[in-house]
Amino acid sequence: MAEAWWKEAVIYQVYPSSFQDSNGDGWGDLKGIISRLDYLKELGVDIVWVSPIYKSPQKDMGYDVADYKAIDPVYGSFEDIDVLISELEKRGMKLMMDLVVNHTSDEHAWFRESRSSLTSPKRDWYIWKKPRQDAAGNPLPPNNWSQILGEANSAWTYDTKTDEYFLSLFTPEQPDLNWENAEVREAVHDVMNFWLERGACGYRMDVINLISKDQSFPDAEPVLGPEHKYHPGSKYYVNGPRIHEYLQEIKQKVLEKYGAITVGEMPGISNIDEIIRTVGTKSGELNMIFIFDVVDIDNVPGKVHMTLRDWSVKDLAGAITKWQQAMIEHDGWNSVFVENHDNPRSVSRYCDDSDEYREYGAKLLALMQTTLSGTLFVYQGEELGMRNVPTSWDVTEEYKDIDSINFWKKSKALYAKDTNRLSEERKVLEKKARDHARTPMQWDASANAGFCKDGVVPWMRANDDFSVINAEKQIAEDNPEELSTWQFWQRGLASRKEHADVFVYGDFQAMEMGSDEIFAYLRTGKKSGRWLIVLNFSGKDVKWEIPEQVRVQGWMAGNYLKGKPKKALSGSVDLKPWEGILGKCEDRKSGHDCGWSDLSCSS
Repeated sequence: MAEAWWKEAVIYQVYPSSFQDSNGDGWGDLKGIISRLDYLKELGVDIVWVSPIYKSPQKDMGYDVADYKAIDPVYGSFEDIDVLISELEKRGMKLMMDLVVNHTSDEHAWFRESRSSLTSPKRDWYIWKKPRQDAAGNPLPPNNWSQILGEANSAWTYDTKTDEYFLSLFTPEQPDLNWENAEVREAVHDVMNFWLERGACGYRMDVINLISKDQSFPDAEPVLGPEHKYHPGSKYYVNGPRIHEYLQEIKQKVLEKYGAITVGEMPGISNIDEIIRTVGTKSGELNMIFIFDVVDIDNVPGKVHMTLRDWSVKDLAGAITKWQQAMIEHDGWNSVFVENHDNPRSVSRYCDDSDEYREYGAKLLALMQTTLSGTLFVYQGEELGMRNVPTSWDVTEEYKDIDSINFWKKSKALYAKDTNRLSEERKVLEKKARDHARTPMQWDASANAGFCKDGVVPWMRANDDFSVINAEKQIAEDNPEELSTWQFWQRGLASRKEHADVFVYGDFQAMEMGSDEIFAYLRTGKKSGRWLIVLNFSGKDVKWEIPEQVRVQGWMAGNYLKGKPKKALSGSVDLKPWEGILGKCEDRKSGHDCGWSDLSCSS
C-alpha cells in the first residue's frame, strides 16, 4: 500500500458558526478559528476542514452558496481567510475548503439570471421542467421525488413567472445545478482553481455523487407508504450515469495541477465495485470518500434518514470490517469517522452518554478510530466527548436546523391525533437531529461555554453540561489514574502517527466475536508488529476468550486507566462496561515489542 502524507494526516472539522465567536455577535467566525489554532495543533491536527464560509443567506447553514468567491460577512473577510491560511502554515497545518456544487442558493447570481426568463442564457444552468397538471389544470411537480431535508415536500419548486418547476433536492432555496451543461462544469472548475490558488490544500466535496441525474426523471417507487405524496428518488440521482465522467474531468482539469487532496461525501452508495471506481489507486478520481454504512447504522433501510431501528455490535463490526478489508484487497483508501455536522454526537449514538459512562464511551470510540486504517476525521467537540442536547429541550424553541424543523412540522401534521406515534417521532429527533452536533463548542465553564462573551446571546444555545464537559478542564486534568477524553485523544493521535505502519497502513483481521458485545480485531504492520484491539460495546461486564493463535505479550493501553491495563494475557479477559484495550502481540517475524505508550520506539 503506497504511503502518502494525507493518508497519515488528522483532519479536524470546524463548523464555523459554532466554533468560536470573536466579535460578540453570537456567531462563530474566522478570527475565532485563528484564535484556537494552538489548541488544534496541541491536539495533533494536521488539516482544518472548515464547513462553508462563502456568502450565503444561511437557509441551510452555508450549504446554500450565493457567491463562491466571497466570504460571508458574518464569518469575516478575505483578509481573515488569508491570515488563517498563513497561521496554519506557520504551524505546519493546512486548510481544506468545503465544496458545495450539487446546488447553489436561489440568491446566487447564476440562478437569478436562470429564472429571469425562459430564454435566459443561463436557463439550462439549472434543471427546469414543465409541470404536470391535475384534472383542474393546476400545475403539479414533474415527478414524485421527495425533498431530502423534508420528505413531506416535493423536490421540485414551482416558478410562477415562467410556469416551470426547478429541481431543488434539498430545499426550495437550494436549486440543483445542471451538470449536463459544460458551461456549468467549467464554472465549477474555475471556483476550485480560485481557492486552490489562494492556498487551500483541497476539498471536502458535498454530496458530490448526486451531480449526475437520470435524464428521464422517472417517478420513484412509493417506499414511504400511501400516506405520502412524495418519495425518495435517490435511485435516479445517486451515482448517476455520468458521475465518473464528471469526477475524472475535475481530476484532470483541476486537481492534478495542485496535488490537491479530496474527500467526497457520497451518501446512498455502499457497493464495493462502484466505490473503488472512485477511490481505487488505478482510477484515482478522489483520494477517499465518506462511506455512510456506520453513520447510517440506525436508519431503516430504504427509508429516509430520520428513522430509527435497533442495531447490534455485529452490525457495527461488519460495516467496519467490510471497508477495512475492501480497501486493502482493492487498493483503495478509507476515511475514518463516526461524527460530523450532519449526525448526532457519537457517544450518545453508539455508547452510553450518562454521567457514569460517557467518558469511557467517548474514549472507546477514540481507541477504535485511532487504530483503524484510513485518513482520520475528528469533528469539533468529539475530542471532548460532547453529547446530544437534553431531551427536555423544547423542539420549537431550541432546534434550529431546517431538517429538524421540516421533520417536526410534518410529524405534527400527520400524527396530531396519534400521541404515541408523535412521541416516537420526537424520539427520532432526540436521537438523530443534526442540531446535536451544532451546539457551541465547549471551551470552558464560563458563560456560553466560552464560545461567546457573557451577555451575548449565541445563535444556538450551549449544551447545559458545559461546566462539566469543556476543553479547559480536560486539558488541565491531572488524575494519576485516568486520562481525560481530550488527553486520551491526544495520546492516541500521537501514537497513531508514531506507528503509522500498523494503524494507518497495516493489515486488518477481524476476530471471531465470541460475544454479542465485543468487536475485536488485529492490526499488523511491517515495523510495529501485531496489535490486538478489543472493544466492549455494552454497558455490562463481559468475558472474552483470547484466540489461541493470538499471543498477547502485554496490554499497552485502555480507556479506564492512564497506565497499562492489568489483564489476563491468555484465556478469558474481563472487560468492564464500555471498556476498550489495546494489546501488543507476539510478532512471528521479529518478536519485536513496540509499546503503544513508548513513543520513542521507532525500530
